[in-house]
Amino acid sequence: MNLEKMLELYREDMKLTPNEERVARTVRLSGEIFLEREQERMLNYAEFLKTQFFVLRKRWWLYQCLLLAAAYLVLGYMQEEVYAHRSVGVAGVLFVVLIIPEMWKNRTNCSMEVEAAAYYPLRQIYAARMLMFGVADFCIAAVFCAGLRGRLHFTMADLLVQFLFPMVVTACICFGILCNKYAVSEMVSVGACLVWSGVWWMIAMSEQIYRAVWLPAWVCLFLAVVLLLAAVSYNAVKNCGKCLEVGLAAAGRE
Repeated sequence: MNLEKMLELYREDMKLTPNEERVARTVRLSGEIFLEREQERMLNYAEFLKTQFFVLRKRWWLYQCLLLAAAYLVLGYMQEEVYAHRSVGVAGVLFVVLIIPEMWKNRTNCSMEVEAAAYYPLRQIYAARMLMFGVADFCIAAVFCAGLRGRLHFTMADLLVQFLFPMVVTACICFGILCNKYAVSEMVSVGACLVWSGVWWMIAMSEQIYRAVWLPAWVCLFLAVVLLLAAVSYNAVKNCGKCLEVGLAAAGRE
């Protein structure tokens, strides 16, 4: 027997025939073990909120505090009380505008694809951001309103009409423009809010228009915009990924 035949017989003897059933079983068990190990390291929702809190840049909350503090000082030095009361709405508009850079920073930094690949979907990420900004802004605005009542003798009706109403309308504009399926620039939302600020200033400074609306009507208008804010906020969480889908579809066609 020559060497070539010996090598051929050796290769035939060493040739292994895999058992497909056992291979499939090994793959299945490996996948189950991997998922089980990963599940042990998965964040719960409380830990997820904590992580999102650390991801948020707190400087925008600082800017909001500084804005309202500056408005508080300026309003206190106004000679005409009526101008102080009517000007506080502008501070409310700018207060909401300052949430735009942080709330929609994933669009600016083009990181929506990364967030979409995470375990927690974009809906929960947006909901977490809105929750934390809502709690923080509520506390900041509450302190500001308490200061206005104590120093400038604002009534609850004044705070409702002059500060809270334009602020909630501004929030509706922000969420309505930015949270849709089209990739609208943040500057468009900021511009719309500034236009609304000018419109509100003209309404507040027009004694004839301002006095024509009675307090119950203002309360009804405020409740209506609160419901509208709830609707656009829900729409923002529900459809937050649609602008990404539209962008990917457009890129695919190109």
